[in-house]
Amino acid sequence: MVQPTILYIEDNPENRLLVRRILEAEGYRVLEAEDGPSGLEMVRSSLPDLILLDINLPEIDGYTLVRRLRQVPGVEKIPIIALTANVMKGDRERTLEAGCDGYIQKPIDVDALPIQIESFLKKKQG
Repeated sequence: MVQPTILYIEDNPENRLLVRRILEAEGYRVLEAEDGPSGLEMVRSSLPDLILLDINLPEIDGYTLVRRLRQVPGVEKIPIIALTANVMKGDRERTLEAGCDGYIQKPIDVDALPIQIESFLKKKQG
């Protein structure tokens, strides 16, 4: 069976390390980008099965980035999930309106994250 590939666009190296360890332990292949421009380039070159996206990124914020990602050919069917510390009233709605398919808030629940990822991948297949 082919391992699903997940791209995590996140500027914080500790968060990238945590998510990579959690997801690789579950059998996922994890690619990482530390900012929006490198994330866009990775999406174009690898077309992952799912994209995890921090909203508070340098250079290009996650809201702008998700709109740009949606313009890349082949990305329209890839789930883009915001993984963010933005948890104020309206943040979830704003994230979904920008083009994300889901929203996971930080701090990351290490037990729930693999289940959440699997759920989004199943929706993609269904």
